[in-house]
Amino acid sequence: MFTSQGPTLRELAVQALSSVERGYDLLAPKFDLTPFRTPDRILDETVRELRPYGPFRTGLDVCCGTGAGTGALRHLCAERVVGVDFSAGMLGMARHAEPSADWVRADVRALPFRPAFDLAVSFGAFGHFLPKERPGLFAQVHAALRPGGIFAFPVGAPPHFGSPAYLAMLGFDTVMRVRNLVWRPGFVMYYRTFPLREVLAELQRAGFEVELRPMEGLGRRRDGSVRCATVVARRRA
Repeated sequence: MFTSQGPTLRELAVQALSSVERGYDLLAPKFDLTPFRTPDRILDETVRELRPYGPFRTGLDVCCGTGAGTGALRHLCAERVVGVDFSAGMLGMARHAEPSADWVRADVRALPFRPAFDLAVSFGAFGHFLPKERPGLFAQVHAALRPGGIFAFPVGAPPHFGSPAYLAMLGFDTVMRVRNLVWRPGFVMYYRTFPLREVLAELQRAGFEVELRPMEGLGRRRDGSVRCATVVARRRA
């Protein structure tokens, strides 16, 4: 939840009426005080799920933001860790929090890397990409990995139809679509544009072998389904 130390309603409104890049530049100093930061328990469980696939030497945090995921990579990678994002403000905060990592400002739809990484991760960023952009994004990550390298990210179970969480996501996406119809520059952020079945198929077409690992440490819902899982996509050798 938002706290008194986090962004004010006015600050959030200004950010929401900016471009994605400018909005995150403005939000950066208070980003870690918002619900948008990936919770530590999800980061910790992702590390736990990925550890058996190691050891890893080099890691890449795709859309690193303020560096929470990059810090998690430190527990998995023995050598170089790199965070990439297009917001200078977010990278500035990340650099302050994790000075030993390398930070690169770039659009992840055009990553400036050769196949140099054993592991790539991403946390909470996919809502900023339209469905038509995902295949290109996955191809870029594939190209940055060594043969046999892994691209991993957590996915939450979709909320049940009609539940408060479902209605909240539906309402948010509807407001964003209306905003983008009437206001420029656009701000791409949607919660319901990342259907897991389509995403897994797109990863396979990009050249990955894909598996889905339940994150049992985060518990199960009342119907017995897992709350969260880790997508583990391995670049084919």
